[in-house]
Amino acid sequence: MAIEIKAPTFPESVADGTVATWHKKPGDAVKRDELIVDIETDKVVIEVLAEADGVLAQIIKNEGDTVLSNELLGTLGEGGAAAPAPAAQAAAAPAQAAAPAAAAGDDQILSPAARKIAEENGIDPNSIAGTGKGGRVTKEDVVAAVEAKKSAPAAKPAAPAAAAPVFATGDRTEKRVPMTRLRAKIAERLVEAQSSMAMLTTFNEVDMTEVMALRSKYKDLFEKSHNGVRLGFMSFFVKAATEALKRFPAVNASIDGNDIVYHGYADIGVAVSSDRGLVVPVLRNAELMSLAEIESGIATFGKKAKDGKLSIEEMTGGTFTITNGGTFGSMMSTPIVNPPQAAILGMHNIIQRPMAVNGQVVIRPMMYLALSYDHRLIDGKEAVTFLVTIKNLLEDPARLLLDI
Repeated sequence: MAIEIKAPTFPESVADGTVATWHKKPGDAVKRDELIVDIETDKVVIEVLAEADGVLAQIIKNEGDTVLSNELLGTLGEGGAAAPAPAAQAAAAPAQAAAPAAAAGDDQILSPAARKIAEENGIDPNSIAGTGKGGRVTKEDVVAAVEAKKSAPAAKPAAPAAAAPVFATGDRTEKRVPMTRLRAKIAERLVEAQSSMAMLTTFNEVDMTEVMALRSKYKDLFEKSHNGVRLGFMSFFVKAATEALKRFPAVNASIDGNDIVYHGYADIGVAVSSDRGLVVPVLRNAELMSLAEIESGIATFGKKAKDGKLSIEEMTGGTFTITNGGTFGSMMSTPIVNPPQAAILGMHNIIQRPMAVNGQVVIRPMMYLALSYDHRLIDGKEAVTFLVTIKNLLEDPARLLLDI
């Protein structure tokens, strides 16, 4: 009896998905709970696992096809994969047997995009250490191998390669690849934000002296007391933001048609960079979390983003977002609001600068802050005062503890 392989049930915020990678071919044996196919949505990659042992009988939706919630992807037949007959194995010539075996191995470890780049650049996939799920060679792995091949000194003059490298000095090659669903969705939402709201950005700067001194003094004790959780800067900003949001509820609100929705909680989205692009997992009820809980949550999100394990639920919702371009060296930027939220806080790098303090010029660690906001909902005075509140809380972190 055939077992149907179906796409998962997508939440209301996800309309459809795309078949990203089939990890099995028709005729391959499949074990229960083994990964069969990846479905890429606008937000995450969802793994579809086998419900029982069997053989992949049919693929109905091929890689690149769009699928709806619970749509049939393929079928799984009963039994196991048949072993080749001994006589057939003996009759096969060594050279003939080696090539199909290598090809089969490549199919199991290589994504279509990675295979194409490898073929174009004459790279043997078996020579590349895969960093993807189950040791699968990703596109990034192949590109890295191409770069390494270019930078390696040649032992002797070689014949021209069959295909030009992805990038090479003096070449004018072009390569056209489709956008991933995540990148396409990011582009769509950025354009939507620019065209559907009256977005404005206000700036300020914060003296990080006190936060840095507090972190330096207690970071080792903090890590020991909280089972290895490290004390970073983001938890201070999340804590300051939740306190400021209590005082300025409009910054934590959203517009729904002709209504303003005020949220009595602070679900803070924290922008995290991943191989697939920028993702924004959400810390639920961040106003109730301690610094250790915030840091632990962010660390967990970072690991999941790197491994492609973030769930749709973890990236859905949010009432306010914080993004830190400073980790990449950004001095100043104007972050774009994530609809239907009303505002986003941008952090930047910390730079030692001369500042006038009490009539004296002193060197202080300074960071520029940017608050982009929807002017339809938030007045300029409210936005500026909100950002000044965050500045004051960070420059005197005791305020966060004393709630003043």
